[in-house]
Amino acid sequence: MNIARAIRQVHRWVSILFVLAVVANFVAMAFGPTPPWITYSPLPPLALLVPSGLYLFALPYRGRRVAESSAREGEA
Repeated sequence: MNIARAIRQVHRWVSILFVLAVVANFVAMAFGPTPPWITYSPLPPLALLVPSGLYLFALPYRGRRVAESSAREGEA
């Protein structure tokens, strides 16, 4: 399994955890004041989603750059 595929899979599962934490936060707020551990529970998954999302966003541009450089080497 290559690294991009593994990061994509981890990003997918962490995003599910993030959505569940946000939903739990809203449900808890509906019943009154929430404890801080519920309020801040979406932050750890979010801290993992940002770098993995940025990596996945940049991945196609990196692949294009590698393909262009190998094409230039083939012309020379």
